[in-house]
Amino acid sequence: MALTPSAMIPLGTPMPSFQLPDTSQPQSDTLVSSDDYAGKPLLVIFICNHCPFVKHIAAGLSELAEQYIPAGLGIVAINSNDFASYPEDRPEKMQEEVAIRGYRFAYLVDEDQSVARAFDATCTPDFFLFDKEGKLAYRGQFDDSRPGTDEPVTGKDLRVAVDKVLAGEKPAEDQAPSIGCNIKWK
Repeated sequence: MALTPSAMIPLGTPMPSFQLPDTSQPQSDTLVSSDDYAGKPLLVIFICNHCPFVKHIAAGLSELAEQYIPAGLGIVAINSNDFASYPEDRPEKMQEEVAIRGYRFAYLVDEDQSVARAFDATCTPDFFLFDKEGKLAYRGQFDDSRPGTDEPVTGKDLRVAVDKVLAGEKPAEDQAPSIGCNIKWK
């Protein structure tokens, strides 16, 4: 299990635009765009199905969505892994993951990996929280928990940042990077 940190791009960076297929709904041809979230805070999470770091926090991600989507936070997850080499991350497996985990957010597939490159995403999970103006407010860890540790999964770091952004405030600039598996590039 390789440990890869997030790139920690500068706060205030504008959100890259994207338009990707939503695999969270079977038989869906729906495209989800960054424009769909204009004027509201958006959390973009780079995840995949097979990563032990993502599996470790999956229930916490589902709980976070249950709490914050009704409060006005947009959330999308993006899988940018090379699913030809990692078949567990294929779009049909992403649908299964949504059903198993109870994700309430769109789970998008970035087959050509251009969106991950535009965001400078490096690992799974990798979190990018944008304010209602589309400026990066947080790019850090979910919490201090990691697979194999006794630290409970709470999402405390991300939750504090989301609370600030929803209140129209800036999160603290001292942010710990997310740690996870590297994105599986083609």
